[in-house]
Amino acid sequence: MDLSQWRKVPALLMAVGLVLAVIGLLVNPQHFAFCWLLAFMFFLSLCLGALFLVLVHHLFDAGWSVPVRRINEHIASMLFPWMAILFIPIALLCKKLYDWMEANPHLDHALHAKQPLFTLPGFFLVSAFCFGIWWLLSNRLRYWSVKQDTSGAVECTLKMRSYSYWGIFAFAVTVTLASIMWMKALQYDWYSTMYGVYYFAGSTWLALATAYVLTALLDRQGTFANVLGNNQYYYLGSLIFAFTVFYAYIHFAQYFVIWNANMPEETFWYVIREQGTWWWVGLVIIFGHFFIPFLALLRIDVKLVFPYMFAVAAWAWLMHFVDLSFNILPVLSPKGFPLNLIWLIFGCWAFMAGFLAKVFLKKFAETAPYPLKDPRLIEAVGLGHLAAVEASGTPAQSEGGRH
Repeated sequence: MDLSQWRKVPALLMAVGLVLAVIGLLVNPQHFAFCWLLAFMFFLSLCLGALFLVLVHHLFDAGWSVPVRRINEHIASMLFPWMAILFIPIALLCKKLYDWMEANPHLDHALHAKQPLFTLPGFFLVSAFCFGIWWLLSNRLRYWSVKQDTSGAVECTLKMRSYSYWGIFAFAVTVTLASIMWMKALQYDWYSTMYGVYYFAGSTWLALATAYVLTALLDRQGTFANVLGNNQYYYLGSLIFAFTVFYAYIHFAQYFVIWNANMPEETFWYVIREQGTWWWVGLVIIFGHFFIPFLALLRIDVKLVFPYMFAVAAWAWLMHFVDLSFNILPVLSPKGFPLNLIWLIFGCWAFMAGFLAKVFLKKFAETAPYPLKDPRLIEAVGLGHLAAVEASGTPAQSEGGRH
């Protein structure tokens, strides 16, 4: 597969997306704000999922994931400044998104109980805190990983482990705050103690599917020649399967707890999402986000078939976007999915997709495709390829057709 023919796609997506997004902003700023937020939360989840995969790699001192770690480091490093830049329209149009910013907390018990977090200064302080933590983690983890390529010093490994051991707790806090302040806060009077985990589960699911496809594409180009085996694809596929189940469990648990308690300040969120075509969107999530990928990944051997897994990954991208739409767009269009805004939704998504794809390609070209001197690389590769890895030169041609 020749990837050179696809190099113009990011620029094309950016151009088309920018035109549509600007038109949407001029026609109706509120509609633009919701569509931009939807696209932003989608790509934010991809970057956060990649950061989590890097953190757990170091926490578990994993060997199999060493060759694919660099891909996740590049994706995670887009959190700052690039995702922060994409957050600017949300910051500027926040009052068109969040009704509570202009409400009187003394007249609203639900809002008063969330002071001082749900205030304009609180919104921006939380946002700055989240981006600050993500910058520190993603930047330092990538820095020490790249430095290890030249020095091979044990200090690099210890530094990455050090950032990961406290970073996993900071990650949990910031993901929860971000999902609450930027998405759940669209309906601030709704309560859910599982929302942060719910967003995290979908984020990791998306990042795993993306990592699988990028790894396979680059491998077939010879980029990962002699450093990848079937086990990497099997483990990635198995983790996609695991997070398919985990996401379903979290989503069902949230719904079951709210249904069982039957409290109006909680049930109204689902009542709104049973109106009009949102009912059918909910069914699409139940079957498309869980049953279809669950059944599709049950067989062991399919995890090693690239065309099949590419279709699964593309389906994961679609279902995750539908899931985020189910969270965000009913606030704007409570009677059903806003089909009249598909052009604007696509425009915002396309611009971010093209922009971040160009950033990723630039970052990938700046470094070695995989950690050259990670002490666990030999374990991941297998002793049979020891000489090729230690040489750190241009490896032999890959078995391009095995996937």
